[in-house]
Amino acid sequence: MLFFALELASWGDMDRIAQTFARARAEDRACFIAYVCAGDPDYATSLEICRTLLANGVDILELGVPFSDPLADGIANQLAAQRALEAGITQTQVFDLVRDIRKFSEAPILFYTYYNMVFARTETAYAAEAKAAGLDGALVLDLPPEEAGNWLTAAKAVDLKTIFLIAPTTPPERMSVIAGVASGFIYYVSREGVTGERASLATNLTSAVAEINKHTVLPVAVGFGISTREHVAGVSAVADGVVVGSALVNVIAHNLGNKEALLAQLGAKTADLAAGLKRTKVG
Repeated sequence: MLFFALELASWGDMDRIAQTFARARAEDRACFIAYVCAGDPDYATSLEICRTLLANGVDILELGVPFSDPLADGIANQLAAQRALEAGITQTQVFDLVRDIRKFSEAPILFYTYYNMVFARTETAYAAEAKAAGLDGALVLDLPPEEAGNWLTAAKAVDLKTIFLIAPTTPPERMSVIAGVASGFIYYVSREGVTGERASLATNLTSAVAEINKHTVLPVAVGFGISTREHVAGVSAVADGVVVGSALVNVIAHNLGNKEALLAQLGAKTADLAAGLKRTKVG
């Protein structure tokens, strides 16, 4: 309790991501990170989708930046990016979306993006524009830490957090390298392959998260394949954060053309997932 009291007293000195993880720990639960593609299926609906997610238990928004070659994504997120691009969504509009979310929420917002999008603007310009829009951090999926020097420098200059992935195949020595450059939190990919809903959780989450914790003091969030309240509860028992993407994106895909039903079903799905965040005390 003393730890939580001290942590709560220091929240004012923390950034939004750190505050959010600290608040979740104080409430004895995991942090809920939700992924949707920015601009899917169109700008106005996307804004309402973000509002709905935040109103139903989401702590951190992870916005996918629409890209023509999303190599880390499964079919659900690929189609979401395609819908956004066909709706005419540009990188500038994604920045605008962040600004519009900031009109009603101070929740942390992250970009899930690819290096081509950053490089096209230059690292310095991209980081500055993202921060000015109200972004808190970015996961540049295809940028390994060994080649991320310019991006890390640009992001640090504006206090934009740099999230990196650790995979099931990552050896301990490389975990140390990744942990040495990451900020905000570590994103653990619970399964090999691309994003997408799965029927069951990976069986080695406890040992995997424990190994990552040997190399960093940052929170560890687990994603890829998490799609039910039971999955959320399982991850919450061992990790600091739970990332859900495709399960939410599929709700959008199944309700195209019916905005009222889309938002209602998305709100219900989000609230159901959030119900699994509370950790169960033993004894």
